[in-house]
Amino acid sequence: MKLAVALAGVVVVGACGGDDGPDPAAPISYGAMGPLSGDAGRGGFRFGAASAATQIEDMNESTDWYLWTAPTAQGGLGKGTFVGDATRGYSKVMEDLALVRDLGLDSYRFSIEWARIEPVRDQIDEAAIAHYRAQLEALRALGIRPLVTLHHFSNPVWVADPRAIACTAGPSDTNLCGLGSPGGAQVVAEMAEHAGLMAERFGDLVDEWGTLNEPINYLVAGYGLGLFPPGLVTINDFSGKLVPVVRDYIAAHAAMYDAIKAKDTVDADGDGIAATVGLSMSVADWRPSRSAKPSTDPEDIAARDRLVYVFHYVFVDSILNGTFDASLDGTSDETHPEWAGRLDWLGLQYYFRAGVTGASKLIPLVDVTPCFGGFDLGSCLPAPDPTYCVPRMGYEGYADGLGDVVMAFAARYPGMPLVITEAGISTDAGRRRAENIVRNLESLERARAAGVDLRGYYHWSLTDNFEWAEGFGPHFGLYRVDYSTYARTATEGADVLGRIAKARGVTAEQRRTYGGTGPMTPEPGFENADPFCGKP
Repeated sequence: MKLAVALAGVVVVGACGGDDGPDPAAPISYGAMGPLSGDAGRGGFRFGAASAATQIEDMNESTDWYLWTAPTAQGGLGKGTFVGDATRGYSKVMEDLALVRDLGLDSYRFSIEWARIEPVRDQIDEAAIAHYRAQLEALRALGIRPLVTLHHFSNPVWVADPRAIACTAGPSDTNLCGLGSPGGAQVVAEMAEHAGLMAERFGDLVDEWGTLNEPINYLVAGYGLGLFPPGLVTINDFSGKLVPVVRDYIAAHAAMYDAIKAKDTVDADGDGIAATVGLSMSVADWRPSRSAKPSTDPEDIAARDRLVYVFHYVFVDSILNGTFDASLDGTSDETHPEWAGRLDWLGLQYYFRAGVTGASKLIPLVDVTPCFGGFDLGSCLPAPDPTYCVPRMGYEGYADGLGDVVMAFAARYPGMPLVITEAGISTDAGRRRAENIVRNLESLERARAAGVDLRGYYHWSLTDNFEWAEGFGPHFGLYRVDYSTYARTATEGADVLGRIAKARGVTAEQRRTYGGTGPMTPEPGFENADPFCGKP
């Protein structure tokens, strides 16, 4: 998911660079898919597509997003676009799995909707269990490896009811009050219980598990800025109210990790690993900036480094080291041995690069200001070529930054297997999507050539879907969805990714046609895009 709000909870914009045209370099080749962790997976590579339950599934009335977006006349809160039937991905699941097969992909990353499994606390819906089991069995029959995410931005309403976010009555079975609250420990325990149940029921079909998706984005949007359910606004008390939420979410990952390891004891893939557990972090190519220009001012460089630390590293450092930096100053304040080492692989999710300045200090505690929305407080940078702009999202989608971010993670966490669990572009031009795919892979090749243990690339997303606060306007799908008929139609991006996956490589011709760091195919209707990537 490409949360446009990013860390600041709002649209960010960055700088662009590039050469005069596509790079006519040699072909790129890939090995066969291997496991996400362990020595056997080193040197292997997988091609996949990704999705998330709430963003695609119909008949999903128990999730907090359904309540959050449903019209008030239907008993909802009327926040943004109604998710409704999304893309009917629940009832059309077998049709969508056939699309994964037709692309020749090795793996499919998707999430299981907790609210569907447990719509009422401690009441398990066996029909939902049977549905997801049939989906997993179908994937296995097609020779496609599932990567299952357990928490992707959505909850049962009883976890944190957005109709009663003050939770004045205290935690109850119908409202645990959410993370960071007096009921936070119960939420952590329930997340672990759900993870254990999924591992127990599906461990014979699944070896690769993701606990959490983009934790910083999710927590800031849902608990910091009130843009996602449960709708809490705590950004003005970052230390007192938002940091406890982060602490609980780290604890949830560790507890889920232990539960999965305890309950999934079957080696479904026959690779010697019964369960490998990771999580996915949102990442970006942050650039120091000032007065609409790239900056070498030490204050802006330090601001960039602080933002990278909080946005990229705090969560992962906590899990690997068993520590917590509650003050976000770069030094751990707490020890949590129960968290330590509970990470087998790390997913990275990349969509944009953006400017950040230290000249103003909009985000408390971190003391930085990224470019966002209609405000320009000195961090906004124009794209040198307007075709890099992604108008529907309001940010700059510069693919070549991906390789640098991956190499930075590899340097900070040597020995940690990495995988791109999401990368993509919102566009209505199939050729533009194909360009994004090839350029992403070219950028990643720089990291692979440098020796980074990078084990795969999942494109976001398989089909168009519900893009959270952005509704149905942005189109990220390899397959376009007609929302009047729900028919799926392949884009040029699907054709190109399918050819690459089946051939296990990118040809020189594909690189000449789609690759490089020069201008991209313009977005239809935005041929003269604002060089600040849609910033008003």
